[in-house]
Amino acid sequence: MEWMNQLFEQYGYLVLFLGLFSESLALPFPGELAMAISGHMSSFGDFHIPFIIFYSYVGAIIGTTVTFFVGYRLGTPFLEQYGKYVFLNQARLAKVKEWFGKYGNKLILISYFVPGLRHFTGYVSGVLKIRPRTFFILNYIGGLVWVLVYVMIGKIFGPNIEELLHVATRYFALSMVILAVVVAALFWFKKKRSTAKGRL
Repeated sequence: MEWMNQLFEQYGYLVLFLGLFSESLALPFPGELAMAISGHMSSFGDFHIPFIIFYSYVGAIIGTTVTFFVGYRLGTPFLEQYGKYVFLNQARLAKVKEWFGKYGNKLILISYFVPGLRHFTGYVSGVLKIRPRTFFILNYIGGLVWVLVYVMIGKIFGPNIEELLHVATRYFALSMVILAVVVAALFWFKKKRSTAKGRL
């Protein structure tokens, strides 16, 4: 955590904006840790919560917007050739596509909370030609919730940040996946019942 504190001392809120932007492009940066540390530092008057949320959120959603249009415009061939530079190899690309096939667009809403998924959601959503409006609504809502959760973890729990981040990421991600499965099942059941009524 010491190196992160030094970055904040030198560059302030810019660390959040550029860091969350970079992470959204699938470049290595510990976004949750940065938000939590800045949330904790707000207790000492060094940072202010509204600005932490603003810079983190804007950095994250600009990054995912860029990756969505990269996938949308350039498609699978581009990512298969150049995706390795952002750790999106062919196997990982196929895996994320499989998740979308299984859970649908609702995966976008919870993707920020799933390690190994949020970094590639924009690229794959674009490749799959998901409607831009649908992507933006789900992605921007999910991004805001994600930022609020981790900033407040830092604000409330302070010194125990790293341990709490591990627990929060592990169990929150699991609960979100379960929720997505339940919602998908309910949607499928409702659609099936509507189809059955239409046949009567």
